Amino acid sequence: MHLANGLPQFTLVGLADTEVKEARERVRAALLTCGLEFPHNKRITVNPAPADLPKDSGRFDLPIAPGIPAASGQVDGSRLAGHEFAGELSLSGELRPVRGALATSPALQSAGVPACLVLLPPAARKRRRWCPARTWYGPGTCWMRCGSSSR
Repeated sequence: MHLANGLPQFTLVGLADTEVKEARERVRAALLTCGLEFPHNKRITVNPAPADLPKDSGRFDLPIAPGIPAASGQVDGSRLAGHEFAGELSLSGELRPVRGALATSPALQSAGVPACLVLLPPAARKRRRWCPARTWYGPGTCWMRCGSSSR
């Protein structure tokens, strides 16, 4: 994520399909609904890595959204350290499930990633038995409170 001065623009680089590029509108609406500012007067560049792999679906909304307030200084970016995000954002900021979200937490453990908090939509709660204890199910709205909410 990079914010710069210049003509206002929101750019997703890499192999993002149309649905991923529409994330800008879902993320903007979700941030505003959660009481955060969307930096309308900045150039925002998002690089969902790795750049050489195609990206599809709304699964990139939630990982993109916290980066904007962190990059613009609205929230302390260190609050996001040790978090993984898996879900789609509605225009109201509500978390919605995406295919493969539940597999995120066990995959991180298998890959040897140090313990982290995985934020999943509340709808994933009914399948909790497949997720390790470090998984947390976000509230219906205002997902940015993840650092201060209870598990």
